[in-house]
Amino acid sequence: MQELDYKEAYQQEHLKCADLAARVAELESKNEELTWKLNRIKNNPLWKLSKPLRNVMHWLIRQKDRLANCGGIKGVLHKLAYKKREREAMKQFGTESFPDEAQRELERETVFPRMVKISILVPLWNNQREFQIEMLESVMNQTYENWELCLADGSDAEHSYIEEICREYAAKADGRIVYKRLPKNGGIAGNTNECLKLATGEYIGLFDQDDVLHPSVLYEYVKAINEQGADYLYCDETTFKGNNINKMLTMHFKPDFAPDNLRANNYICHFSVFSRELLDGNELFRTKFDGSQDHDMILRLTDNAKKIVHVPRLMYYWRSHAGSVASGIDAKPYAIEAAKGAVGEHLRKHGYDHFQIISTRAFETIFRIRYQIIGNPKISIVIANKDHKEDLRRCITSIFEKSTYDNFEVIIVENNSTTPEIIEYYDQLLGYSYQEGIKKFTVCKNDAGVVRSKNSNILGGKVANGQVAIVTYKGEFNYSAVNNLGAAYAQGEYILLLNNDTEVITVNWMEELLMYAQREDVGAVGAKLFYPDKTIQHAGVVIGLGAHRTAGHTHYKQHRQNLGYMGRLCYTQNVTAVTGACLLVKKSLFDEVGGLDEGFAISLNDVDLCLKLREKELLNVFTPFAELYHYESISRGLDDAGEKAERYNRESEKFRKKWKAALEKGDPYYNPNFSLDRSDFSLKISGK
Repeated sequence: MQELDYKEAYQQEHLKCADLAARVAELESKNEELTWKLNRIKNNPLWKLSKPLRNVMHWLIRQKDRLANCGGIKGVLHKLAYKKREREAMKQFGTESFPDEAQRELERETVFPRMVKISILVPLWNNQREFQIEMLESVMNQTYENWELCLADGSDAEHSYIEEICREYAAKADGRIVYKRLPKNGGIAGNTNECLKLATGEYIGLFDQDDVLHPSVLYEYVKAINEQGADYLYCDETTFKGNNINKMLTMHFKPDFAPDNLRANNYICHFSVFSRELLDGNELFRTKFDGSQDHDMILRLTDNAKKIVHVPRLMYYWRSHAGSVASGIDAKPYAIEAAKGAVGEHLRKHGYDHFQIISTRAFETIFRIRYQIIGNPKISIVIANKDHKEDLRRCITSIFEKSTYDNFEVIIVENNSTTPEIIEYYDQLLGYSYQEGIKKFTVCKNDAGVVRSKNSNILGGKVANGQVAIVTYKGEFNYSAVNNLGAAYAQGEYILLLNNDTEVITVNWMEELLMYAQREDVGAVGAKLFYPDKTIQHAGVVIGLGAHRTAGHTHYKQHRQNLGYMGRLCYTQNVTAVTGACLLVKKSLFDEVGGLDEGFAISLNDVDLCLKLREKELLNVFTPFAELYHYESISRGLDDAGEKAERYNRESEKFRKKWKAALEKGDPYYNPNFSLDRSDFSLKISGK
């Protein structure tokens, strides 16, 4: 009998391969035909003569597309308003944020229990005179004075003034500036390693030769070392143009430490300061990663760190000029391959043998990482439903017709439907009468029952026996209770909570979610959801965001083509929570934290679940590479008025009480400089 099963399985796989080969052959044939037709058009004299007109037409189409990508006229107006707010907010982050004389004196006279010496390493090579002076001045002006500036100079003879300037400043720095002239230029990695040989400090800081430090940055870092035991520190940063740091180009307000963000994007970058002990006898920069040596170093040292602290203040000013990385990655194209190599080595160190690192549309060094899926675990897709046949049909059809992952079951939790249409659809899914199935096949539990599909020819032969189950929940609607019941009957290793008003877009959506959910350090994984007009409904949840100060979605209503704040819509990242409209989690973890809290009957139950997973020191992940439409709340309606609004207020109050400490601390992945009144990463404006 077993041998026959093997033969049948082999025959099925053989048929699949044959079908795939036939489809490939058909596509190749069509491609050849289309290529022939295209060449015939291109060789036509009239086509060649119409080139100027086509260029104008294509330009007009591009402008139309750009307008559409911004969300039309309304989107353009929003973008202009956003830029106006940012220009106003910028004023508080430049020289306006520098300490006045009284604050300088206070910081200068502060005595910490640990007055650690920080050795700042600056590799020098053919720097411009004015940049060199500004860099040195920004160190000399630090309010915390137990620092050491280590300079290793690989400049050529034409830039001998670098040495003159450095020795001049060393003479007035009370021995705190150490300068070494190198016999030859060793590149950024080599020159920085030479700087390290000069350093005597307990902590090491990395500073570029043409940039500027905020006067209070060392003070803030030493304060964090004393108060939090930090052994790796970084701050927010901005690029600026010319010789005026107030002429900011891009302000980068960062999240707290987020390992998935760091793998995809070196968001930490400047100004890194760390305990010398983290080096553990290894070299600081490795020449094989020149161009992305800082990303490699940050990945290695944060792995070793016990306490990584982000100081959420803009305290590093990164000068943008011709030849600098800040002016564009094209200035150093080798950095792209170096970054991929650094991330790849890091992943292998963490036990990942098979993965892909791909540049994204956001930036060449912002990566999409694809992990190998281990085994073929079963996913139980739990869908709560009441009536709404067409919504459920669209959802179910998209799952079966578009999904490339095939080891899943769908558990529909039926809750008090009244329309005959939905019962007919249940009959179609099951392959027999749903009502008769309840009588004959139900295993009762709290007035609930489950019946599984018996027909292997449902939906065009794509549903195997038992792949669709319907669980009956009798009682007042409670989203948490309904989904908990469905999860109780799940046979899979993973629970995928899915709203009935969703529709699959990305064919490998389950794989994209699963590759993260399978990791031991991950709790919940969420997808990128769109409204029917292709604007964003969900791209991660921030606690404390919104009028109720409970939780809200970032990038809300942004267009699908939007790159997001600092490219965040283009790479997988850590978030505090994801929406239960599409949420994947191991069943063992779901059960371990008690599933969804049934005290949150309608709202915030998904955020509560994610926070419970975070309490277990697990990461929650948002991936933009699993995409679905979400026709939000068409099944139950919006909680915007009357009884529904009152219920939401009650649940919001319950949430604020339960998670008071987390809300007061703030969302670790949402910078405190951002406004909690908006979802577009707008900055708080001082005094407002």
